Amino acid sequence: MKQKIVYVCTNCGSVSPKWSGKCNVCGQWDTFVEEIVRKNSKIEQSSRTNKSELIKLREISSDEDYRISTNILELDRVLGGGIVSGSVVLVAGDPGIGKSTLLLQMCSGLIDLNPVYVTGEESLEQIKLRADRLGNINPNISILAETNAERINQIISSSESRLFILDSIQSFSSDSVNSTAGSIIQVRECASLFIKTAKSEAKTIFLVGHVTKEGIIAGPKILEHMVDTVLQFEGEKTYTFRILRALKNRYGSTNEIGIFEMTESGMRELESPSEIFLAHRKSNEPGIAIVAGVEGTRPIILEIQALVSPTGYGIPQRTSNGYDVKRLQMLIAVLEKRLGLNFRYYDVFINIAGGIYINDTSVDLGLAIALVSSLKEKPVPENYVVAGEIGLTGEIRPVSFIEQRVSESEKLGFETILIPGSNYQKIRKNFRINIVPVDKISLALMELL
Repeated sequence: MKQKIVYVCTNCGSVSPKWSGKCNVCGQWDTFVEEIVRKNSKIEQSSRTNKSELIKLREISSDEDYRISTNILELDRVLGGGIVSGSVVLVAGDPGIGKSTLLLQMCSGLIDLNPVYVTGEESLEQIKLRADRLGNINPNISILAETNAERINQIISSSESRLFILDSIQSFSSDSVNSTAGSIIQVRECASLFIKTAKSEAKTIFLVGHVTKEGIIAGPKILEHMVDTVLQFEGEKTYTFRILRALKNRYGSTNEIGIFEMTESGMRELESPSEIFLAHRKSNEPGIAIVAGVEGTRPIILEIQALVSPTGYGIPQRTSNGYDVKRLQMLIAVLEKRLGLNFRYYDVFINIAGGIYINDTSVDLGLAIALVSSLKEKPVPENYVVAGEIGLTGEIRPVSFIEQRVSESEKLGFETILIPGSNYQKIRKNFRINIVPVDKISLALMELL
């Protein structure tokens, strides 16, 4: 048995015999960590695969019905229509956000696949207690408490089950390397072992992953490249809402999101998230604007809250919850330059109500209106909703899925919607809601304030 020390890059997973400040493979700085590797000649080497042969693309058969529904519509939406046989899905998120709960519910709905739930962090009694607390979990789910990767892989290969949940990848260890569970090398070796079996045996594996305090998936970055799909839970623990977002998907779009609510009986799908997010909104208050956003292909009506108050510091604060703070700074600069408004002596605080993080640039217009409303202490008229991206010259740029935004606003009872003028020309449907086209941020502010 031989031991040696190597240095592994946490970003790309490359191995170096000595420490270096910069990784020569990915170019990142200060990413090498020390690992102890043990070479054990007694470890049985994995069987060699059959020799590959060249084949024409037209000779490859494809199955149109290769997806299996999870019976959870929001999860199917994010996966691209369901799970794919032989795929490996990585599900990551903060502790206690609902990863294990959702996957346990998914197993309960796919009992025909004879799912196996492998736990490396919890005992069998803890899994049983969770299932009893949820109250809707099928008791025929097979549970295995094991941390040895070779033992787990042997069960995956020999079992007739087609679905496996491995919770979590950081808790498993392989006998081929002498490192603690959760280390860079262990995560990479265990994941490689499971992925190879999933592909050769056509079995679906869900890997549960941890995240760091910065919110990124723990372990080597190469882990995300190895798997087929990467799903990440988002949401503040102070809220019951959970957003499941696809960061990578070889079998579908990465633009879709699933929205859930954490309840005593588990993760509940939200059929109409807009109504939930607007349930506690207050009208006739300065600094509040309603925007028609889109996440993936789903329109979501959100409430943007802005607070502009005199600063007590030399440099004013710019704080954002649920929105990119750099884009917030850009919009403040546009308002100062194009409209002559003065924010340099004011602290600015932005909050997207409901705990959701929005990436859609169409909320620019609503954010700008909320900022000016708070600055001028003038409330936005009730039953107004807006949508539009703001350019550096103060123009209102077109947005996608405009008819879906208008339709969602009308369904929720709003009377007027402000949209970009270029989008107004492309609307083909007849809506009862009053549609007001605007081309400049100044015109939008004149309309509302």
